Amino acid sequence: MIIHYNNLFKGFQALAGRSRSRALLFAILAMLLSGCSTANHDVKAPLSVPVRFSESGHSPLPDQWWVSFEDPVLSGLMDQALVNNFSLKTAWNRLSQAKALAKSAGADLFPVLDAEVETSQNRLFESGETTEGHSYSLGLAVSYELDLWGRIQSSRDAAAFEAQASEQDLQATALTLSAQVAGTWYQLVEQYGQLDILDEQMVNNKKGLELVNLQLRTGQVGISDMLQQQQLIESNQGERDLALAQAGVLEQQLAILLGYPPQQNVAPRIGQLIDLPPIPQLGLPAELIQGRPDIRSALFSVRSANSDLAAAIADRFPQLSFSADLATTGVHTRDLFSNWLATLAANLVTPIIDGGLRKAEVDRTRAAAAEALNAYGQIILEALGEVETALVQEHRQRDFIVSIDKQLTLAGQVIERLRDRYLQGSVDYQRVLDAQLSFQELQRSLLTARQNLVQYRIDLCLALGTGWTLAKPEQNLFNTPPITDKNIFLPGSRTSG
Repeated sequence: MIIHYNNLFKGFQALAGRSRSRALLFAILAMLLSGCSTANHDVKAPLSVPVRFSESGHSPLPDQWWVSFEDPVLSGLMDQALVNNFSLKTAWNRLSQAKALAKSAGADLFPVLDAEVETSQNRLFESGETTEGHSYSLGLAVSYELDLWGRIQSSRDAAAFEAQASEQDLQATALTLSAQVAGTWYQLVEQYGQLDILDEQMVNNKKGLELVNLQLRTGQVGISDMLQQQQLIESNQGERDLALAQAGVLEQQLAILLGYPPQQNVAPRIGQLIDLPPIPQLGLPAELIQGRPDIRSALFSVRSANSDLAAAIADRFPQLSFSADLATTGVHTRDLFSNWLATLAANLVTPIIDGGLRKAEVDRTRAAAAEALNAYGQIILEALGEVETALVQEHRQRDFIVSIDKQLTLAGQVIERLRDRYLQGSVDYQRVLDAQLSFQELQRSLLTARQNLVQYRIDLCLALGTGWTLAKPEQNLFNTPPITDKNIFLPGSRTSG
């Protein structure tokens, strides 16, 4: 804050000309000008940021990052979640509260004007007689505190920065929600795919049981081979039940994320995962720090804490306020504007002894500002680490998938040769069974590995996300119609006429 000392000096000089003690007022002026605290809103990152990431990537990542997946079902789910999710609506409510607090914090920068209307009736009992009288009054009162040291302005800035932090928190909430929806959706797709694989494996295992039964009837194998094959089929059934349970849980979780009751069917049954696009452009670490909502929120929190510190320091200095009153009274309403009384007052208050209260508040806000700065640095480190971690995981996961593909090919060849040798009677059935178990487990592991790869890409997009323009949802909680099948949009479903 910049203090215009010349104007302030002239104001005190004018007051001193009307006072009996100029010396006292000039002494007060010297005390007022002995110190001034200003808030510095420029914040530098408390750490050395890398020049670039370990990889550059290819095409730019859109603000709505899931568009790069080119999955229409996912896009439909996102549209619903961003409108109906109650956690996101709660973040909107918090933002509205923060904006209201910022507005109220700046109210003291303006004069306060109050109006007063009063009427009274008096009764006087004297010598057995009663005398009645009326009186009326109108008045205006103005009060204003001169923000000499920026205390009020700093408090207003702190609340405004908190509102900006809350706005970035809203963006971070939307980004997290989008990652949760995408992650839950592709986990559900994987479970549907696992069910398809298990159904196919049960069909193949039942064909194998027919072959074993044929061998048993001809006396070429013992009954233990048939029992082992039946156990394999029953194992498939048990795994299928578990996959059904997991799919049901994910369906409920997805419905809740979209703001619907858990019994609602909000997505079609798709069992094939998408093919990921190339890794997006990563940009520079400095751009990430400037764009990520959670980092920006932490930055605004640091600025707010600095403003709180400036306000606490300014609170140790004197406070100068002015007040003016204008009133008129009369025994009749027609007399109200005949007599006027005007008063003008100035009030200077300076702390002398407060038991260390204000100094302790300065120490507290200084520590809070340091805490916010350290938290800002930690969030930057974690953000950079999230990007690098997602890159490492995706690259290693791709190598892992290649390895599973090779193992699956080899396992298929092993099964074919062992089955031929089993039919010739040169190997026992246990080796055939072990090969079947290994092959079928690899089939399921491959699908899980591909789902993990998609999840790592989601993590990367979340780490790089900068947010997008959000549409504020309507707050009509008490007028919301009951949810039925007719007013729920199901991706891929037909709309009724």
